[in-house]
Amino acid sequence: MTDSPPSTAPRISPFTRALLAGAFAGTTVDLSLYPIDTLKTRLQSSPGFYPSGGFRGIYAGVGSALVGSAPGAALFFVTYEGIKSQLSESHSAPDDALALHLNAEAREKGNVGRRSEPVEHMLAASAGEVAACAVRVPTEVVKQRAQAAQQPGSMAALRVILARRAEIGVLGVWRELYRGWVITILREVPFTAIQFPLWEGMKGWRKRKTGRDEVTAIESGVLGSGAGAVAAGLTTPLDVLKTRMMLAREKLASGPLFVQIWRDEGPKAFLAGMGPRMLWISAGGAIFLGSYQWAHNSMVGVT
Repeated sequence: MTDSPPSTAPRISPFTRALLAGAFAGTTVDLSLYPIDTLKTRLQSSPGFYPSGGFRGIYAGVGSALVGSAPGAALFFVTYEGIKSQLSESHSAPDDALALHLNAEAREKGNVGRRSEPVEHMLAASAGEVAACAVRVPTEVVKQRAQAAQQPGSMAALRVILARRAEIGVLGVWRELYRGWVITILREVPFTAIQFPLWEGMKGWRKRKTGRDEVTAIESGVLGSGAGAVAAGLTTPLDVLKTRMMLAREKLASGPLFVQIWRDEGPKAFLAGMGPRMLWISAGGAIFLGSYQWAHNSMVGVT
């Protein structure tokens, strides 16, 4: 009997896996659920649903989504997986007596994961969102102006912003493209701080239940859907505020805008679009995290 020759297939690094799987997942989810995102944007706009286009042209602005989806999601997962790995390694050092004690205590109670894991996932996901917003915010600004029928398409919306260079200068154009940066961060960080620890926690539970090293793509999608729906509902008020800021004709500060919406439209305005948002992100969580898991499992040879 002779030993089989070692595999010559190239080993894909964790960085490359996160990059490629994230890009694939981001493009898949944004294109498949784009119409629901358009309806949500129109429901949250100041003029209202029908003046902003109603059910017409629900793929308006899809060009910007095509450009921004892959790099934004890739940036997120590269940052998320990298920081999560570093935090995990720092807590598994042999000289960390406290960590060893807490882990042993957790194992005695049947909890395989470390107590610090949810916090690690929150920190990694938050850092990932900040990185992704470097691409996501200008993409969202252009996309939402097309979705709300302020411009006929993504290129027209981008040209209008760039044409203001003579009026407001290069720095002004930059600020216009990144309008809503702060409120987007304030929306995305709480969202991921809820979604990803939930998703990772449920994945850990499922792996312990089945005795497998990885969950399947379908299992990841189902768990991601539930985690996304919870996070989406809880962060809808921040999403409304972010949408209003990005669609405003002039730049507005989040504080005064919040007071204005509360005074003029009442607290119910901050729940506008909650249904479509939860539907979109629940379905999006299934597609996004399911396709990410599928790509990841394919690259590591897990069926």
